[in-house]
Amino acid sequence: MKVLIVEDETRLAEAVAQILRRQNIDVDLAFDGEAGLYDALSGVYDVILLDILMPKKDGITVLKELRAEGVFTPVILLTALGEVEDRVKGLDAGADDYLPKPFKSEELVARIKAVTRRRGEFRLEDLLAFGDIELNPLSLVLACNGRSYALTQKESRLLEYLIENKDIRLSADAIIEKVWGYDSDAEDGNVQAYISFLRKKLAGLGSAVKIGNMRGSGYMLEYE
Repeated sequence: MKVLIVEDETRLAEAVAQILRRQNIDVDLAFDGEAGLYDALSGVYDVILLDILMPKKDGITVLKELRAEGVFTPVILLTALGEVEDRVKGLDAGADDYLPKPFKSEELVARIKAVTRRRGEFRLEDLLAFGDIELNPLSLVLACNGRSYALTQKESRLLEYLIENKDIRLSADAIIEKVWGYDSDAEDGNVQAYISFLRKKLAGLGSAVKIGNMRGSGYMLEYE
């Protein structure tokens, strides 16, 4: 499991990181809202612990921008604000849970485990389908013909974007902005690599779905 802590109180952030690392959880730290948003847009994290009152960008703004960019990584808000109004504001912005400071380490770990369990739950209507494949963007599972593969988060986000725009040929630039983030250093080669990964997994499942590529035009799902 990989967790991002976005917290401007450095001593608290380091203390929480130590707690999680004792649980064999991989942890990255960001100490302001802008840095936290940049890291979170990478899509590599399983959970984000997000403070509300921070410099450069407050936590609610970061959360809204993440959700607007299609990043649905579970977010637990960490804040000294204890009023019901503040909790509602955070949850309305897309937070998965809310933990007021101070908190006990046992409760923090339990809530992280709870939101990651919920992330794996899905309903039939959560599935995305095209041709003979089904994608569960919550559990990151691609299924076809009774077989399945676990995708990486980037692979899942890329395939989800292709399915949602199945009638549109998507340029590499559009894919980079949506999947990697508007301020990413990703290039066409990154897109080509992940398209290749998905093609191999589709072939491994025996799917008739292909990812077509017309030079200078972009990528589009095809079903034979």
